[in-house]
Amino acid sequence: MRRDKVVATAEEALAGVSDGASFAVGGFGLSGIPNVLIRALYDTGVTGIGVVSNNCGVDGGGLGILLAAGRIARVTASYIGDNKEFARQYLAGELEVELTPQGSLAERLRAGGAGVPAFYTPAGVGTPVADGGLPLRHNPDGSIAVASPPKEVREFDGRSYVLERSITTDFALVRAAKGDRFGNLVFNKAARNFNPLAAMAGRVTVAEVEELTELEPDEVHLPGVFVQRVLVLTPEQAADKGIERRTISAPPAREGTTTS
Repeated sequence: MRRDKVVATAEEALAGVSDGASFAVGGFGLSGIPNVLIRALYDTGVTGIGVVSNNCGVDGGGLGILLAAGRIARVTASYIGDNKEFARQYLAGELEVELTPQGSLAERLRAGGAGVPAFYTPAGVGTPVADGGLPLRHNPDGSIAVASPPKEVREFDGRSYVLERSITTDFALVRAAKGDRFGNLVFNKAARNFNPLAAMAGRVTVAEVEELTELEPDEVHLPGVFVQRVLVLTPEQAADKGIERRTISAPPAREGTTTS
């Protein structure tokens, strides 16, 4: 018999979280960010947590609210982006940061969910990613306190590859456009980039879904075996989506007209 995984509240969805826990968090930029669960995690008061995500939100948005409150101790991500507080904490030695190539990060999450402990990839060969020396933590004066160690490099068919370890976390927080009571999920456009991978990596995966519905098997992007809890959003919560960088441009001039 399939188990109904829907929970009534965000507090119930995050039952069991504690100080020092690790979280894989879905989203790409601000697309597909599990904002409701992030806010609920902030409200729990947990601190010293580790976060694995493509980026760490923006100033005042997404994971940025946890970062600004000093709740995050370690971040594994592929870029810092425009998050000034992220950069400040990293350079001031307040935050440990492991930067990894974006494709490697994606595969490390997928491999963790698939039970693969490590894999070889050409990404990063010949750089500090493989050779070591990337600053994981700075001293307050800006010098390097902890540097990344060198990784194993092997040659296959005349080409060098670096060994990357897979990632698993205590929890995963993701957002889906649609889901059913059994945890099967469907993602919308760019939200599909990292959300399924983060969901696979979590030992306890919590999905906030914009619409609870019945799904045909061919619709499913992520099977419910990877999801333990489903939180159904209100229409207002589902519609609340941030825009990382808003750009406005003038429409192109029509033929036969001039612009001033």
